[in-house]
Amino acid sequence: MALQSSPSASAPASADERWPPLESSPEVFNQFMWSLGVPEDEAEFHDMYGLDAYALDMVPQPVLAVILCFPDPPQDASYTSDLRLSCGEKETRDQVYFIKQIESLGNACGTIALIHAVGNSSSGINLVENSCLDLFFKSTASMDPHERALFLEKDDAMARAHLLAASDGVTELCDVVEEHYICFVAVNGTLNELDGMKDGPIKHGSSSSKSLLQDAVSIVKGIMHNIPDSINFNLMVLSRKQNSAGTTS
Repeated sequence: MALQSSPSASAPASADERWPPLESSPEVFNQFMWSLGVPEDEAEFHDMYGLDAYALDMVPQPVLAVILCFPDPPQDASYTSDLRLSCGEKETRDQVYFIKQIESLGNACGTIALIHAVGNSSSGINLVENSCLDLFFKSTASMDPHERALFLEKDDAMARAHLLAASDGVTELCDVVEEHYICFVAVNGTLNELDGMKDGPIKHGSSSSKSLLQDAVSIVKGIMHNIPDSINFNLMVLSRKQNSAGTTS
């Protein structure tokens, strides 16, 4: 059942308590997404078990979004803060739904990645009316990325759902969080990298719903190449669900 937005109840006060990190697993993200108002028969997250052609062929189609959890590169001479932008171009465009990750949102990058995934798949997902995500997108449609962040910060229903999702993971939470979530979507024929820590969407050239996965994986390989000393990478895809007849619902 989708959670309803309610301004009355409160969630933990501090940013880290209110927005703890989410475990990068389809089980956690699916339950979280479905509780927010995406019907279970509409879309589902899946793990990626490799980046080769065989692994990509195993992914259920159509793919609506790709989410990467990865370690932030060290801040030294070899890894500059904009290293991940070397293949792309920053540009905020009205047709791409984008939200900033401000300091008061703590470790909300997982929730922001989910919002980016669903928010840019509106044509492929029918949200439950008056659910958390339905009301969130309607309320923030005309806002800029920073205003959306402030709206999310004060959204107690979303914060409670995030907290519940964080508690559903099997990984023990630690005080130091070194991983970060970003999302890849194809909007109007362009592959966009959506990272709430950046100023806006990062364009990576042409893409489509059919080529989104392959196009995103090519960027992911570049990110992995630039962080060679870590194995802490996890890739998930958001796909439309297939019905019993083998067609998308």
